[in-house]
Amino acid sequence: MITGHAYPWDVLGDPGFVERVTDLGITHVTLAAAYHSTRAATPLHPLHQVIDARYAALYRPVRAEVWASRRLRPLAPDWITSADPFAAAAALLRDAGLRVSAWIVLTHNTRLGTEPGSPAVINCFGDRYPYALCPAHPDVREYAATLAGEAVRGVRVDGVSLEACGQLGLSHNSHHEKTDGAWTPLAARLLSVCCCTACRSAWRDRGLDPAQVTGALRAAVKADEELSREIATELLAVRHRATDLLRAEVLEGLAEHAPGAPVSLHGHPDPWAAGASPGLTAAAVKDVDAVLVPAWPTEQATADDVAAVAALGVPVEAYVTVLPPADPARLPEHVRRLVAAGAGGLALYHLGLAPRARLPLLREVVRAIGLYQ
Repeated sequence: MITGHAYPWDVLGDPGFVERVTDLGITHVTLAAAYHSTRAATPLHPLHQVIDARYAALYRPVRAEVWASRRLRPLAPDWITSADPFAAAAALLRDAGLRVSAWIVLTHNTRLGTEPGSPAVINCFGDRYPYALCPAHPDVREYAATLAGEAVRGVRVDGVSLEACGQLGLSHNSHHEKTDGAWTPLAARLLSVCCCTACRSAWRDRGLDPAQVTGALRAAVKADEELSREIATELLAVRHRATDLLRAEVLEGLAEHAPGAPVSLHGHPDPWAAGASPGLTAAAVKDVDAVLVPAWPTEQATADDVAAVAALGVPVEAYVTVLPPADPARLPEHVRRLVAAGAGGLALYHLGLAPRARLPLLREVVRAIGLYQ
């Protein structure tokens, strides 16, 4: 299966979008229904060239009767005129004979993360990551489950793609980012361990002293050394339990409004991975229909990640981009490696961001997977 990712604003107002997609040989669009803040290029759109989505938004009506009593509430986008952008764009695509999946981003929300007392991720030095909501908090899980259900309510979808269904960590591509290369991969992993009140409480429940744990984390960061195996095992267990609870509640919300829709989970074989594709837990592969594995760099390592997830016995979709950091000259060979490693499908990024000069690359990737499968 091949799907192409898009935002509602790529579809709405552009009468040429569907023709471009079908000309590429793509018949399935993964369309954002709830998405984090972004500044997005729209080089092929006839009415605009840039969309400034200033905050994470739900691209469906935000119903007061559902959200008014909740601490964490989404906002509707004010940069797009449609009252129901996802449903309107999905209808246009479906009327043209295309299949549509809902792309839902869950714990990545800077607006909510900057509110007073927000349940954001906090590292061992007390630094808050406002873009990252920690799933150890029950209200974060409730928010995510409700968001997922509302994203697909009343709209026929052929699938759901869950991004950030877990904890985000240190790494984040934000405006004027000045952190690249500041830490080793090990230090970045340690600084991605959440030390918020909910996580500390979970540590206590497992017999750990939060003050000792945060002290050990700080010392390990400064020395660039591993934690003790005992502490590391307990910390990972706490994170994975929160991730499992989050996913279970989200899937329950989806089942109510989109029963039977296959679910693809953005995930990574490294159990410590944090971010849009968090580390897979032991239970995750049993709960979903496929795992979407990030494979943007055109390097062997991404094929190794695909193989590691495929070995778990779950269908794998490789997440491939025609934008940087992908090397255009290596994309066809990259696709061949991913298929050989066990990818049964490709998720292509991105139908709206790619300029006209990159469309032949999308077409070549679609052709390549047809040859290699």
